[in-house]
Amino acid sequence: MDIARMILIGLFCSAPCFAQESRAFLANEQVEFLAGLAQAVVEASRVPPNAVVAGEGPNSTGNTLIRPGGRGAYPAFWIRDYAMSLDAGIISAEEQRHALLLTARNQVDTSIILPSGSLLPPGSIPDHISFTGKPIFFPGVLSDYMAQGGPRWGLLPCLDDQFYFIHMAAQFADQTKNTEFLKEAVRGKTLLHRLEAAYAMPPSQPDTGLVCATESVRGVNFGFFDCVVHTGNLFFCSLLKFQAAQELAYLLEASGGKEQAQHYRDEAARISNALAPTFALGNGWYRASTGQSAQPDVWGTAFAVYIGALPADLEKPSCQTLADALRQGSIAWKGAIRHVPMDADFSETSAWEKCLAKKDTYQNGAYWNTPIGWVCYAVAKTDFAQARELANAYIEQLRADDFRKGDAFGSPWECMHEKDNHRQNPVYMASVTLPLAAFRRIAIEH
Repeated sequence: MDIARMILIGLFCSAPCFAQESRAFLANEQVEFLAGLAQAVVEASRVPPNAVVAGEGPNSTGNTLIRPGGRGAYPAFWIRDYAMSLDAGIISAEEQRHALLLTARNQVDTSIILPSGSLLPPGSIPDHISFTGKPIFFPGVLSDYMAQGGPRWGLLPCLDDQFYFIHMAAQFADQTKNTEFLKEAVRGKTLLHRLEAAYAMPPSQPDTGLVCATESVRGVNFGFFDCVVHTGNLFFCSLLKFQAAQELAYLLEASGGKEQAQHYRDEAARISNALAPTFALGNGWYRASTGQSAQPDVWGTAFAVYIGALPADLEKPSCQTLADALRQGSIAWKGAIRHVPMDADFSETSAWEKCLAKKDTYQNGAYWNTPIGWVCYAVAKTDFAQARELANAYIEQLRADDFRKGDAFGSPWECMHEKDNHRQNPVYMASVTLPLAAFRRIAIEH
């Protein structure tokens, strides 16, 4: 889907508009609850200048940062979580500008080999930035620059952050209705130059443009399964590249670069055309990779529909498969979504072929709120009532444990599982901002 159309259909629709348009999908009272919760979580995630969180800081970056959630979890600025949450339309233009320029200033310009042996290629964007401004490109380390990387995470930095950097710029352009910022020089290079360098950083197949990895030259496919080892062609990261290509085309078109814009439209089409032949399993699911951990990717399948990466005739089977999986109880619990369908787990001890997390915890079988809006959006195309039922279960889950009730409550959680009452990281921003944005689209489009 073209980024301009995505904007027009309501990713940045105001809360009153959402309330007016959403009656068929959610009750007005549900809308008010969800919008209010999202505002409260984003506020809890703000870190003003000179503030310290969980012993980290102070924030010396010059302006407010927004971390992945409230309380003591994730005390740093994570590019991915922040960029994903922009779609909810809650973060101010001033906050966006600061985050965009801070990220640009920490982009790598020349190759760096870290003490761990990992490599930072030109164009690399950090995974997260400490409150004191230290860029960290790999999971597993909070603020120790010299300790990051190593075989556990792969030779290369996370491959998705480059595309989220572009998403930040596209959302800022829409918020301000201006693209002049693309001409600004950041450490001697224009912001547009830096966006294009970021786009080119992840290794890709020369014929299809799909992002790829090998055992020896590996980077994280997508940060929401960064403890999973994926090799071969990478589905979710390729979807992000498809989206980034459309966003670069949008930015270039708006700033007068029509010829360059067409280049990125062609890039998006090339990636889109390669998705089904490479990743489709023939039953509506798309696999996460073509090498290790090639399990069906619930999140990726729904996200592909959400961003319009699949032709209409291929969308329908995936929407139906997601709806069937919901009815069968194989992907959802209390409105939250698993990464892999339960009936497609790699083994009795792991959902994925190779994962660092224990089964039924975190990214290896726990349930997450982050993708519920994508799933609802896809399912609503084939079974509107089923999508609404999932959304209702999600909202009931949030109400029951709403963090605003006091310290004994934590919703929205990052992830959870009924086994051992597993709960991880309370007041988690993406668990409410992404569903909020998706519900707005459903209210307008369906």
